[in-house]
Amino acid sequence: MSYSERDLRAAAGAGVIAPDELQRLLTYLEQQAKAGPTPRATFDAAHLLWYAGALIVIGAMGLFSTVAFSQMGGRALTACALAYAAAFGFAGNHLWRRDLRVPGGLLIAIAVSMAPLAVYGLQEEFGWWGKFGKPGTVQDFYVWIKGSWLFMEIATIAAGSIALRFYRVPFIVAIISVALWFMSMDLSPWIFNLGHIDWEMRRIVSIWFGLGMLVLAWIVDTTRARRDLGFWLHLFGLLAFWGGISATEGATELGKAIYCLMNVGLLLIAVIIVRRAYAVFGAIGITMYLGHLADVVFKDSLLFPFALSLIGVAVVAAGLAYHRKQQVIAEWVTTSLPTSVQRLRP
Repeated sequence: MSYSERDLRAAAGAGVIAPDELQRLLTYLEQQAKAGPTPRATFDAAHLLWYAGALIVIGAMGLFSTVAFSQMGGRALTACALAYAAAFGFAGNHLWRRDLRVPGGLLIAIAVSMAPLAVYGLQEEFGWWGKFGKPGTVQDFYVWIKGSWLFMEIATIAAGSIALRFYRVPFIVAIISVALWFMSMDLSPWIFNLGHIDWEMRRIVSIWFGLGMLVLAWIVDTTRARRDLGFWLHLFGLLAFWGGISATEGATELGKAIYCLMNVGLLLIAVIIVRRAYAVFGAIGITMYLGHLADVVFKDSLLFPFALSLIGVAVVAAGLAYHRKQQVIAEWVTTSLPTSVQRLRP
């Protein structure tokens, strides 16, 4: 349901809205109209082709670059990256201004993804490549984690941040998130003051980095940028945090039970802030714990499958009960939650 300015002024005349509230509301709506709508992807053939094409281009220029590609020389690589960035930036801006914001935004994201390639070429051209140890070619940026990639990551984050200033494209946040995750790994030796860190240290860094990114995602959710830009931060934050926790080795049965409770907590968070990503990771974690129980703890128990089936039926029954009272429960949750938490909800 949509409302016009005339409807709002009529409501103010009837005493429903105070005059000062009306003015603030009109000012806010005017600012939102100037900013333009944020592109929202839907699952149809057009959007699928747009995203698939963007990922193919990004992969072609970065993830699947071969040694032969890097043998072009630093100057040629930088020129190639800048030419790609300019071409895709120009085309993306053109589509953006014609209200084709999803394909236009994806082309802008491709332009941003050229930043690490351009910096790689500059490092190669001026002999700065390998100052922190010879890390390999540009292709290895997505494979090996070494200090020489730090400048490429900084450039990617900077380019993405500048692009977001002018184009509210959620997918750009995904590129920034990947660069931030790489940076957290590259800075790990400095954090631990070691020349080389093992798997356990990287796991710990991943957990704390994931927590930091989730906090950032919640902050974004409380701003005008809202949920469209927070999605990728939530997703990559969960990947880092949940992945680091799930990769814990040698945990006791108590520790594994606490891990299951953590995943139950993710399901609750998903309901409170209406973020499906938390539900997906929570469900996967609970399934992994149940698999552990079936494979190790109750391996030879005949009753375990039946008990687990009863639990599953109870969960389905709880879902049916919730469905019947969904509106009442939703209203109760909305009125009971603190204002700070309500701002995280849609």
